[in-house]
Amino acid sequence: MNSRRIKTWAWIHKWSSLVSTAFMLLLCLTGLPLIFHHEIGHLLGTEIEAPRMPANAPRASLDRVLAAANALYPDRIVQFVSQEADDDALWFVTLTPSPEPTDDFKSIAVDARTALVVGQPPTDEGFMHLMLRLHVDLFAGLPGKLFLGFMGLLLLVAIVSGVVLYAPFMRKLEFGTVRRERRPRLQWLDLHNLLGIVTLVWAFTVGATGMINTWADLIVKYWQHDQLSALLQPYKGQATVPAAERAPVQEALDAAKARVPGSKVAFIAFPGTLFSSPHHHTVFLRGNEPLTSRLLQPVLVDAKTSEITASPRLPWYLTALLVSQPLHFGDYGGMPMQILWALLDIATIIVLGSGLYLWLKRGKAAPTRADEAGQAQGPAPSMAPSGAAVKAST
Repeated sequence: MNSRRIKTWAWIHKWSSLVSTAFMLLLCLTGLPLIFHHEIGHLLGTEIEAPRMPANAPRASLDRVLAAANALYPDRIVQFVSQEADDDALWFVTLTPSPEPTDDFKSIAVDARTALVVGQPPTDEGFMHLMLRLHVDLFAGLPGKLFLGFMGLLLLVAIVSGVVLYAPFMRKLEFGTVRRERRPRLQWLDLHNLLGIVTLVWAFTVGATGMINTWADLIVKYWQHDQLSALLQPYKGQATVPAAERAPVQEALDAAKARVPGSKVAFIAFPGTLFSSPHHHTVFLRGNEPLTSRLLQPVLVDAKTSEITASPRLPWYLTALLVSQPLHFGDYGGMPMQILWALLDIATIIVLGSGLYLWLKRGKAAPTRADEAGQAQGPAPSMAPSGAAVKAST
């Protein structure tokens, strides 16, 4: 590239990095404990586990499970009921004042075998709650999510521009060179370039999935407008089916699982809630394979009759969202992948911190002749981080 193009890319890299650096540091720092949220939950005693019973123990009716949870908060309604992908011994019942989306909810864990309440996971307190809210929306709801998504976009711009600048500035040095005999600032410049290029693919992947996760609310609403509205046209204008007129929820679950054999339930959205319609229980089923276990198949079941209305395939944009969520936190490969994600996250923090250091130290001391002779490999002295991973999820 000629000098004019290099200056243009350097300007793009500098400002996209500087604007996003503080928020990327926050997201990396809060994302680190979230990678091990289950393990930290066990350590803090906030994870709820079902009592040990034989694997073939019979399951209680889902209606008994819901009744047990609702008995604790009779003034609330059930929005959702869900199960963990790797543990079907517990149902988690979400209770809210109304069907509308809200942060005012109670989560009740109920034994799927005995229909006895096991516990109530804390949802609005503690260290992990603080980390999650800072990481997801900065305690600002949808505007906070969209803001972090924009910071993620700037990160991707910084990564791409950093890659463009890497080749011309590193052409005189072997890959991985860190000149320890030079000034500290030049050493940090070499380390910054090295870690930035080594973590490139991971940084772009986690940055892109984090950005997609911030759009989750908008994606779901678009899906409702794009596909569900056509399927639910016959029910347009009808009020939400009252709880007293609904068929047993267990019947809806059985009908959905019969439609998709070999599947497991992920969650059930009740009538009038965000993921359903006023007239349906929407049962979201997952597959048994490593990939299909992350993908969901919705089945709309009439809340009055338990008859299946539709079982549409999810559009590509919802599939992209569902795949990006576990990939963002390294949930695909168990503990080895979690450790790898944590190490890459730490490397990213160093990239961000070193880029900030390089910016703050620009022009503080005149370079020596030796440094000037060897500085052709690195970004311009005024440049900030070359890129890092963002954890902006759902």
